[in-house]
Amino acid sequence: MFSRAQAPAGKSITLKSRDEIEIMAEANRIVAEVLVMMQKSVEPGISTWELDQMAEELCSKRQAVPAFKGYRGFPGSLCVSINEEVVHGIPSRKRKLKKGDIISVDFGTFYKGYYGDSAVTIPVGRIDALKSKLLQVTEESLSKAIEKVQVGNRIADISAAVQDWVERHGFSVVRQFVGHGIGSELHEGPEIPNFLQNGATPRLLEGMVLAIEPMVNIGTHQVKVLRDGWTVITADHKASAHFEHSIAVTADGPLVLSSREELS
Repeated sequence: MFSRAQAPAGKSITLKSRDEIEIMAEANRIVAEVLVMMQKSVEPGISTWELDQMAEELCSKRQAVPAFKGYRGFPGSLCVSINEEVVHGIPSRKRKLKKGDIISVDFGTFYKGYYGDSAVTIPVGRIDALKSKLLQVTEESLSKAIEKVQVGNRIADISAAVQDWVERHGFSVVRQFVGHGIGSELHEGPEIPNFLQNGATPRLLEGMVLAIEPMVNIGTHQVKVLRDGWTVITADHKASAHFEHSIAVTADGPLVLSSREELS
């Protein structure tokens, strides 16, 4: 994801060939493997640094490069964001998970010249009913968005699907950070907001690959960045959830490149 201030407005939308999409599927499969490992490893007492090291080690075994490490100076391989942290949380030896937390884990790879990118929010042990609903609604909003990935639809159809579902359930969508195109660059055009904007948006064409990533808050949609220059938190300190998939636009409908279904 990126800040709207960093949005790739000047970057062209690239259409990928079948061969390129196959490579991106490989890159995203590595991402999916890492996220499944995170789902199995998250538990009270583990540090976010330990999770980061596990992710980097598996990525290296698959002969891929962690996409986020060093990107614009980011120090970790994983973005690990706990509770009110929305995105871009930095792994830390000192930060250990506690029962009742939720942790959003965002991971990307660079593999054979192309990027993969996906995210999931994971409960740490038993969580309260409101956090549980937040995770469910956020993941469902991503599914609603993916249904709109059809040739001829517009980016606005994706945005509306997320916003409608989230707000129907009493939550809010983050506006400062949005999804993006992805390919030989981590962040390509077009930007993919999780809310409707005024004006026309690009039509979906076969060969586009989109990183769609609802970021959903229990309270206000407003966020702020901490002094570390990276960690984004909700302005009211209420919990936030983040789910993301990389999806190819095909003539047969959406192809979820980062699916974890066969790995779980």
